[in-house]
Formats: sequence, C-alpha cells, structure tokens
Amino acid sequence: MGSPAARQLKQLKPLYQHVVNNFVAVLAAPLAVAAAVSAARAGPGALLAGLQALRAAHVLLAALVPAAAAALYLMLRPRPVYLVDYACFRTRPNCRVPFATFLEHAKLVTFVEGASIDERSVRFMTRLLERSGLGEETCLPPAHHYIPPYRNMEASRAEVELVIFSAIDDLLAKTGISPGAIDILVVNCSLFAPVPSFTDMIIRRYGMREDIRNVHLSGMGCSAGLISVGLARNFLQVAPRGAHALVVSTETITPNYYVGKERAMLLPNCLFRMGGTAVLLSTSRARARFRLARVVRTLTGAGDSAYRCVFQEEDGEGHRGINLSKDLMTIAGDALKANITAIGPLVLPASEQLLFAVSFIARRVLNNRRVKPYLPDFRTAFEHFCIHAGGRAVIDELQRRLGLSDQDVEASRMALHRFGNTSSSSVWYELAYIEAKGRMRKGDRVWMIGFGSGFKCNSAAWECIAPARSAEGPWEDSICRYPVDIPEVLKH
Repeated sequence: MGSPAARQLKQLKPLYQHVVNNFVAVLAAPLAVAAAVSAARAGPGALLAGLQALRAAHVLLAALVPAAAAALYLMLRPRPVYLVDYACFRTRPNCRVPFATFLEHAKLVTFVEGASIDERSVRFMTRLLERSGLGEETCLPPAHHYIPPYRNMEASRAEVELVIFSAIDDLLAKTGISPGAIDILVVNCSLFAPVPSFTDMIIRRYGMREDIRNVHLSGMGCSAGLISVGLARNFLQVAPRGAHALVVSTETITPNYYVGKERAMLLPNCLFRMGGTAVLLSTSRARARFRLARVVRTLTGAGDSAYRCVFQEEDGEGHRGINLSKDLMTIAGDALKANITAIGPLVLPASEQLLFAVSFIARRVLNNRRVKPYLPDFRTAFEHFCIHAGGRAVIDELQRRLGLSDQDVEASRMALHRFGNTSSSSVWYELAYIEAKGRMRKGDRVWMIGFGSGFKCNSAAWECIAPARSAEGPWEDSICRYPVDIPEVLKH
C-alpha cells in the first residue's frame, strides 16, 4: 500500500498535473483580472488618451508583423499526414498450425536428407512454444506444411501474393480509392527481396500509374513498418496536396525455415507467423481516421553487440537462419530508453517533464545516486499502446520499463496469442484489436513501438479522428473469445 506520505503524494498528483499542464491559463487569469481592474480605475479618458498617443506606423506594424509571421509559419510548417484506413491480412484455416501439428512436422523434418534438426532440437522448440504466449490458431504459409518445407522462389512469391494482395484488396474495398489515385508506394519485407521487387509486383497487379514513386525496404527488421510510415510521410510533404501513399508491411516466412540445430537460430521457427498489412496515408483530412502526430527513430547499431544481436547467418553446417543473441532483451531495453528519451519531450505533458527534470538534477548535479530516476508516466500522453508482439519476453520487458498495466499491454499479448509474431505488421493487428473491442474514442492517442535488427527502436504517435464503426477485420471471427488467459507454461 505504501507509506502515508506516499499515498498523500499520489492523491495530490492530479492537482499538481492540472496546475502545471495549465500553467499559462493559471498565470493569465489573475493578470487579466488585474489589467481589467487597473483599466476600470483609470477611466475611459485615460484609455482614450493612450490610444491617441500611438502613431499610425505603430498600428500598421502591430497589424502587419503578426500577419507576416503567421503566413510564414503556415508556409514552412510540415503538412499534416492522416491515416485514411488500414487492412490486415486475414489468416486462413487451412494454414493454421496448432502446437501438435508444428511439433509433429518438426519431428518428421529430422528424417529429411540434408536437415540437421534432431530430437534434442524438437524438445527445445517444445519448451519454447509452451512459454511463447502463442495460441493454437497461428498460421504458417502453405509451403511450410510440406515435408520437407518448400523454400524455393516460386513458393516464396506465392506467399507474398497471398498476403499482400489480400490486404490491399481489403483496403481498396474499405476506402473505395482507385489504384490509379495512389501517388506513392512503400513496401517493407526484411528477408525476401526478389527481382522484380514487391513494389513492381503490386504496380503490375493493380495497373498503377507509371509515375508512381515507389520504394522497397529490406533488411530493416520488425520495426520497418514504422520506418515505412515515416518515409511515406516525407514523400507526402513534397507531393501535391491531397496525394495518397500506400504502405505495405509484411515478412515472408517461406524461405526462412531453419533446419539446423543451433538453439539461438531455432527461436524464429517458433515465433514468426504469417501476417501483413496495407495502410493508406494522405495529406487530405477527408475520410481520415487518424492523424499522424510523430515518428521517432533511434538506432543503436554503432555498437557491436547491438549490431549483431539479430543477425542472419549460416551455422557451422551451412544452414541459414536468424541468430538471436542472448543479450537481445538488454539491448532492446537500451534502445527503448534512447527512443523514449527522444519522444518524451514531444508528447509528455509539462508536469511529467518537470518531474523528470527534477529527478535528473537530483541524480546528476547533486550527485545523489540514492534518488531513484523518475520514470515518466506515458499513460498521461497516450490512451492506447501497440507494442511490437515480438514475443512474451519483449512485452514483459516493455511493460516493466514503462510501468504499464495489464490492460495497457492486452492488445499486444492477444495479438501474439492469436497471430504470433507477424513482424512489422504486428502493431496494426494490435490497433485492430483495440478497435474491435470498441475501446477507441475520438481524440484518443495511440503509441506504436517497434523493434528491429540493427538494432532499432521506432515509435509512431497517432490521434484518433474517427473510430472504426464495426469489428470488421482480422479479429472479426474471434474477438468475442478475447481476452484469454495465457498461462506461464502451456501444457498440451
């Protein structure tokens, strides 16, 4: 419960926040009253004499200078960018992989010629799955249901077309926009970069314009979706007003099934699942559902440990996979610290910034290490949190570091349970969960946080303009069953 003094401080905190966050209004009110009293005492004669003393040039300057400053500000300020709508890939029942199916498949792969995975590796993956936070309805691409799994170019392209074309079709149907009206196309997929690129595949499929600006980002990891949003925002600043940008985020699983026995490289087999999203951005507010407030990117890749903590390589037997370092959570925590240091001053109210500054001074200037560093309460800046569903450990670490409640991270845990780690698209499945639950309100603020190789931590802040009218989307057939209880160790 805490000491009586701590309880009193907690009770006084709302008053403190109100006073500090509304400091200008609190200060201006008595000054305005004092000015009104002074004017009343002086009388109308004194006021008239003061006005007559002003020269015409002063009056002209007083009118022109603010007008010129306002015009300059309007010309130089960045254009606001809006989220028109988004659509997530809806997984299909024939791709579903329950634990028993996954493990039986892994056991049969041990008999495949050329594969090094063995019974010990299967037991290790069993323990990982039991503690992963994934449920029984996650999906793998059709190519992974064969023995041995298909990892060729044809199967990989088939997965790409299934995921991204389905998501784009849903988005075009929801928004009613024509493919010819899209001016900018940004696609991200880290581990599969074919020739022609994803953007070429999309342009050909939908018959888009020849002058469309298009970029395919690869190798950027699970935070690449927010990098793509930031890149599309920058393109929209120089595009004609009212232009549209299509952002597509996915990760192709097919060519990346690891058949070796290095434990650090088996974890992606257990966590990553099919998923993708298509997002439509515009500088036009018409029919917009969210406003993009901030995009903040931080990169810690200058250090060797951060650079190599998520590393694609071949093991000693030549099997290619993703090596996840045992220091991943520590490095992710450091990257998060750097990111919240950058985004905090941009989004936190003055009351939280003042408390953080006082704590910083006490620790550094007074050299008093006994004073605990103040952790800003980001719940004063955001109503909803979409934390990359990279795994149970990732969500646990962010919940602890940010001081969030179980409800704050519910969307992340449920997205991980229902869909698995869908890489850069996971934050959009979480936003869809919040909306399907009917929790989004006009004016609510959303914080998306993504992590990726390199090592990166990226954030995007959104403000809701118009919540979804229904639960239509990836959660349509399952939202009624969520949230579910997720045990520490799942026995099956």
